[in-house]
Amino acid sequence: MHRKIFFALAVLVALIFTMNLNKAQAQQPAPAAHGVTVTQAPAGEDNPYGDVLTFQGFVKRTGVMAYPLIILSMIALFMIVLFGFTVRQGTVVSDAFMNSADALIRKQDYLGLLAVCNRRNECIARITSKTLDFATRNPSASFEEVKEVTEAEGNRQSSLLLARIAYLGDVGAIAPMLGLLGTTLGMITTFHEISGKGAAGSNQLGLAQGVSEALLCTASGLVIGIPSLMFYAIFRGKVNRLISEMEAATTHLMALLAVQYKRAARAVAGQ
Repeated sequence: MHRKIFFALAVLVALIFTMNLNKAQAQQPAPAAHGVTVTQAPAGEDNPYGDVLTFQGFVKRTGVMAYPLIILSMIALFMIVLFGFTVRQGTVVSDAFMNSADALIRKQDYLGLLAVCNRRNECIARITSKTLDFATRNPSASFEEVKEVTEAEGNRQSSLLLARIAYLGDVGAIAPMLGLLGTTLGMITTFHEISGKGAAGSNQLGLAQGVSEALLCTASGLVIGIPSLMFYAIFRGKVNRLISEMEAATTHLMALLAVQYKRAARAVAGQ
């Protein structure tokens, strides 16, 4: 798990470095041909909002709310990359573990299965480990009591899976609100500055300019929030499917344990 987190961080850093490199190359002037004078148009003549794509220009136009929005965008990108590598079937339930667990339960090798569970980093392994730990520490416990422990641990693992991806949904909800807050603060500042001017024409020009810049905060928040909510919906559907598979695997293992408990009860009754 830690290696996957470090790998996701490395991918995030590489993406940021690539974006900055491409931005720096785009800002470099093209080399002029021999004997030809190249006249560059002033920055912002063709695209008046071209400087918004740079870090300094974005901070200048959006104000103090630029930093929280940038931090939220980096958090959202990191969680999307992280969940893309960690929210998968191998981290919840795998065929290799189920085959090993099936064989060991049929052999009644519970200590061996407990050792296998301790080596595996899967949700189904944690559920099985909790069940076997309770069963081995309480030999006189009935199957119904063991089943209750299994169901409780299964619910806990399901809640943990859903809670992890919920942070991405929180980012998707917070980002537009921060953008709206930045827009509100920007418009308050714009109206305050324009109220001190006398000429009506300059007031209208300043108002249009200030409102357009303030609305960049709302646009930035939506740019962060919409993809975050989209990926959250994708991961939520994937997690729900994995939870269903985990429940099916848990039911299979508990059915095998029920058979072993019945065999042990018949053996004791026969003696």
